[in-house]
Amino acid sequence: MSTRALPPGRATGRRAFFGALDADGWAWAFLKAMIWFLLLIVLLGYVPDRAYYFTVGRTVEIDAPLLFWSPINLCPSENLGLPCPPPPGSVVPWQGSPSQLSLPAARTGGAAVQLGNHLLYIGGTDGSAASKNVYAATSDKGNFSAWGDGPALPDARTDFGYATLTGTAFVIGGDGPDGKPTNTVWELPTVGDKGDLGAWAPAQDADKKAITLPEARAGASVIAVTDGLLVVGGRDADGKSSNKVWKSTLDTNGLLTAFVEQGALVDGVADAGSALVGEYVWIWGGTDANGPTDTVQVGHLGVPGVAAPGATAGPATVAPSPAPSGAVIPLGIEQWASSAGLKLPAPRTGAASFTSNGTIYSVGGSDGTAPARELYWAVPDSSGGLPTGWQHLDTTDLPAGGLAGGSPVVNGSSVFIIGGQTQGGLLTSSLRANLAPQSPFFQLGPVGVVIPGLQIPGEIGQQLGYLAAAGVATGNFAIVVFLGWVFNNKPKVRAWIARRRGRSA
Repeated sequence: MSTRALPPGRATGRRAFFGALDADGWAWAFLKAMIWFLLLIVLLGYVPDRAYYFTVGRTVEIDAPLLFWSPINLCPSENLGLPCPPPPGSVVPWQGSPSQLSLPAARTGGAAVQLGNHLLYIGGTDGSAASKNVYAATSDKGNFSAWGDGPALPDARTDFGYATLTGTAFVIGGDGPDGKPTNTVWELPTVGDKGDLGAWAPAQDADKKAITLPEARAGASVIAVTDGLLVVGGRDADGKSSNKVWKSTLDTNGLLTAFVEQGALVDGVADAGSALVGEYVWIWGGTDANGPTDTVQVGHLGVPGVAAPGATAGPATVAPSPAPSGAVIPLGIEQWASSAGLKLPAPRTGAASFTSNGTIYSVGGSDGTAPARELYWAVPDSSGGLPTGWQHLDTTDLPAGGLAGGSPVVNGSSVFIIGGQTQGGLLTSSLRANLAPQSPFFQLGPVGVVIPGLQIPGEIGQQLGYLAAAGVATGNFAIVVFLGWVFNNKPKVRAWIARRRGRSA
């Protein structure tokens, strides 16, 4: 019995992508185009780039933006016991300097200053009297030479404010030979094409008139800002901690002008830490009317300060009358603010305080009873706050005995604290820490990995890196061409595979 065939019907369309898309439709065509586009970027762009950095870098990151969290981290031994990865702003633990780099005499209350390639230790006291001696060394890439004699101060000074600005070092105020605060402002320029040291002299304005402080000060904080110098707080002639703030603005010739009073501090302090970070001036710790303090005060430079909610604000200075059209308006601080959320973990005065890479540091100092060991650091935000507060690690504290009155100086990725006083007496030595702990050389997360690189240095490393990138790109290009031929000749490829299977059978 014959059967009747089904009538011809509509052909069933081919399906792709697990049957989700029409193989002859635009969606599947677009998806294939995007796959090829991404493949070309990875093979001809990303992989050669990684090959270059694998050659010249200490590490190479693969999909590092996706490595939000890594349960496996391996850090180099050079970090000396820091957590892995190191917390932002942390430093490699302190190490002492060799005896060949000791100061010629024990000093505290002086200033370590980097001026060009010269490292200076200025003035200070030997414990009995102020000194006018200046010791000089040459420094380069985080190292410095043995100390020699530098240009002496015009008179003995200790516990003075200091800063460098436009290639000139400034010593401001300080206790004189009689132990009383002074109002002098001295400057040391560099001269000649090689940046040799000049001689100390009183700072003068454009009319050759000596620049002095409006009042005698010792223990004031001096901060170099973009257009001049700020002098903040300090002890007055009666030995009281002052809340006054003055600013000397550079004129068009780069010379200092007379000091002008700014907005007063919330709390008068002397021997405090200070730094300029972005648009904000930070003053932390120091000694107020009640002794060492944990107060932190912030002033907005250039724009009248506005106290944060719950903060205490200092009195504002009356704003000057509008400047003539076309005149340059000096930056200034109209108001300071302080709040409980900014405070140091403990009261500190005479700490070695500095800033580097947007982080502020307070090292050692005294709580009023003995030199302290702790290093505290904080990372200010762009609005004058401390979102993560002050941080501390036991491994980054100073050696036993603590340190007060030491003077810090940042050189490259290193910071030195020179001189100072421990429980055992005054020091000639210095301490050094690396401000750039190394990140993990191996990280493995749910997505992404960091692996060690060859780290071939110098011009040879760059040339080999270029060769590696070019070689990988060429090989990947050949792979892309081969894949394109395979997809364009599927019947031939299938036939070749079938013949291979037949021979193997």
